[in-house]
Amino acid sequence: MALLTFKGGIHPDDGKRLAKDKAIVDVKPTGDLVYPVSQHIGAPANPIVAVGDHVLKGQMIAEAGGFVSAPIYASVSGTVKAIAPHLNPTGGTVNSIVIENDGEYKEVEYPAVKPVDEMTKEEILNAIGNAGVVGMGGAGFPTRVKLSPKEPDKIDYIIANCAECEPYITADYRTMIETPEKLVEGMKIVLRLFDNAKGIFGVEDNKPDCIAKLKELTAGDPRLEVLALKTKYPQGGERQLIYATTGRAINSAMLPADAGCVVDNVATLVSIYQAVAEGKPSMERVVTVSGDAVNEPGNFRVPFGMNQAELVEAAGGFKTEPEKLISGGPMMGFAMFSLDVPVTKTSSSILGFTKDEVAKFEPTACINCGRCVDACPSRLIPSRLADYAEHHDEETFTKHNGLECMECGSCSFVCPAKRQLKQAIGSMRKIALANRKKKK
Repeated sequence: MALLTFKGGIHPDDGKRLAKDKAIVDVKPTGDLVYPVSQHIGAPANPIVAVGDHVLKGQMIAEAGGFVSAPIYASVSGTVKAIAPHLNPTGGTVNSIVIENDGEYKEVEYPAVKPVDEMTKEEILNAIGNAGVVGMGGAGFPTRVKLSPKEPDKIDYIIANCAECEPYITADYRTMIETPEKLVEGMKIVLRLFDNAKGIFGVEDNKPDCIAKLKELTAGDPRLEVLALKTKYPQGGERQLIYATTGRAINSAMLPADAGCVVDNVATLVSIYQAVAEGKPSMERVVTVSGDAVNEPGNFRVPFGMNQAELVEAAGGFKTEPEKLISGGPMMGFAMFSLDVPVTKTSSSILGFTKDEVAKFEPTACINCGRCVDACPSRLIPSRLADYAEHHDEETFTKHNGLECMECGSCSFVCPAKRQLKQAIGSMRKIALANRKKKK
């Protein structure tokens, strides 16, 4: 049987061998913890603590700032030291709550949890929203909002994104190996919200052990299915995953719900389980620390707010000063100039590389080879779109479907001329989207 996949895509060296066999290690920070009030798409959370307040682990420190927002909880006990702007992993400055860690990790008493099978749909949604669960695959969209489409009866598929196609990242892989039960139970909780939906676990075929574990746990349940996907980047992209698993296509003007689908990644579904079944707020996540500059690459369960420099030290520090630091994956992550930033709800990995492979290349003229066209999963012509972007021709850029770009970087990866295609297209795309919003 042919493996499920999509058109286009690339096969970069996945680098996962560095950390895939390293079990998840729990890390307790010793320094101050920094909680940006905007760790999600939507309105920033509003601080409900003041400087000098003593807080406990699991205590809400910022409440949701609106319907499309999410609360934030302390992941340690200690004293609120400051509420001030602080650098975040993407390089911006965000208002943040700083807590001086007392090292005692005293925790709040969580309210008694109602059995899941006795909960109404509204109670499940409220538990997810109150726990501050957001999409932890990178977007950070508040999960309660995602699970509240206008027409829930028209949702046919809940898709667990188990692809983890970004090179080097193995956090989801280790979660699937070590605690697959939480992932499956998280899926079952989401299915309780959608009467007509079926749950799909889409796993790349380079993870046969995960496929076997999930098939064992879902055997006999007619609403759950595990599908093996062809190992190819960006298989974990939302549009690509939906197409590979259901054959349905969406574009930039549509939400997955418009195609009858809801997509959540592994870490999000585990957080849903912990919020609903255990009554615990979202306070930690698994982060991969890897790259050839790291002494002991591995996977770590990290409290939100922990300093990333301290996390790298937990991985043995650097062998040598890295030329390149990346928050997230090498294809779609953000280059960092400092590790003095906190782990947030969307921090999937920290990568350190001895060489900055991209910076050493000097772009040359396009040779019209068409490789970027073959690689583009959105079926665009990246070389032309980059030309329009470089000439600030927003009208032609939009006319030729530039907004359909998902900024996966496949075009830049295959370009023999080493043109910065993704960067040019991504910049123009942001300008075009901002201008479109102004006109509304």
